Amino acid sequence: MTDPDKCAACGECVAACPAVAREIVGQKMTVAEVMAQVKKDVIFYDQSGGGATFSGGEPLMQPQFLLALLAACRAEGIRTAVDTTCHAEPQIVRQVAETADLFLCDIKHMDCGMHRQYTGVGNERILDNIRLLAGIAREIYIRVPIIPGFNSGRENMDQTSRFVQSLKTVRRVDILPYNRGGLEKAVRLTGGIDLMQAQAPGDDTMAEIAGVLRGYGFEVKIGG
Repeated sequence: MTDPDKCAACGECVAACPAVAREIVGQKMTVAEVMAQVKKDVIFYDQSGGGATFSGGEPLMQPQFLLALLAACRAEGIRTAVDTTCHAEPQIVRQVAETADLFLCDIKHMDCGMHRQYTGVGNERILDNIRLLAGIAREIYIRVPIIPGFNSGRENMDQTSRFVQSLKTVRRVDILPYNRGGLEKAVRLTGGIDLMQAQAPGDDTMAEIAGVLRGYGFEVKIGG
């Protein structure tokens, strides 16, 4: 049994557990240590035209570390992408935009009230930051997780499409089918999240949504 109010994530329980049933996920690393791992795949980046993607969690929550990594990648000629919710201070987004090559930006719902109800925060800052990135002509892919009963309806897809249309430098939208794989983890960490009871959308639903988005002139990819 773990009391989350008392757990300090010190890791001592990992060493003490006789059944080896616990483990620490993640570790502290320096910029040099991360770059040593990134550079192992340089040959694949060269062949594919890809690079390093910084994701999370939310990479903008550690802006100075992220900036140092982006600068190190640029010095090595490695392209970079930042996979982000865009829920951060605008000055942080602007700083990161000076070095990152590509942004993968989530839009979960266009209605601020619905967004706040299911994520805990409104979407105003998120949409403003996406506008900021588009305004300084950064390359952006919009990513929409498709969650039946939450954001898959035609009205929200139309609103999302019209917003993306207003971003003159953005023409690609990735739609990501909801994955129930996080259900058990969410229940363990939070005691249950109603939204996580949604079912994964079927192929027909994903194809229909892709058709709506393509009707607005976007390049659409299912999955990502």
